[in-house]
Amino acid sequence: MEAYAVIETGGKQYRVEAGQTIEIERLKDEEGKEVALDTVLAVSDGSSLKVGTPYISGASVVLEIKEHFRGKKVVNFKKKRRKGYHRKMGHRQELTRAVVKSIA
Repeated sequence: MEAYAVIETGGKQYRVEAGQTIEIERLKDEEGKEVALDTVLAVSDGSSLKVGTPYISGASVVLEIKEHFRGKKVVNFKKKRRKGYHRKMGHRQELTRAVVKSIA
């Protein structure tokens, strides 16, 4: 079994392994830069699992930011029948594509 970690970023949790490419909510750092996330919820070395309460102190996951982009458009449409009420609203999430360099 491969080593993995569960991280939290952007209000969501992701299970990541070294070398994996992930799409997360936009980080403030620029492209090509390496970022260390210390919000690690769980770490497995392949044989044992360490779970934090809520985070593991001293654990970090290093990401290399590849690009910033915008996700697909999501359309929200509300309607009330026979009342003439309808509302259409769209949203595109700002995302970051990053590669997991290491889990420490």
